[in-house]
Amino acid sequence: MEQLRYKKLLLAKRDEISAAQGERKTLVPPARVPDGDLLESAYADTEAELRISLRQTDGRLLQAIDGALMRISVGTFGVCEVCKHPISKVRLEAVPWTRLCRDCKECEQSAT
Repeated sequence: MEQLRYKKLLLAKRDEISAAQGERKTLVPPARVPDGDLLESAYADTEAELRISLRQTDGRLLQAIDGALMRISVGTFGVCEVCKHPISKVRLEAVPWTRLCRDCKECEQSAT
């Protein structure tokens, strides 16, 4: 039954990201302002870089969400991919797309 709850959380987050991507496409100006001054051009370039960064982050998060949905469907959701121990419910509530328990995630981050 909890699997269904996490699936709903993941689907809601995926919809939220998709909606935000659509809004950003309409809110961010084009990268170049042909006849603008240097300040306007710099602002447009900064906005374009931010848009690219957000799109990359969203893409990685969407992949993680899709991976979690796949793990739900195959029955491995909530199990750490490294140590094979259950991931805590607190961690799954905070980051339902996680593939690692807290300890393994900390080890991964300290290794980089």
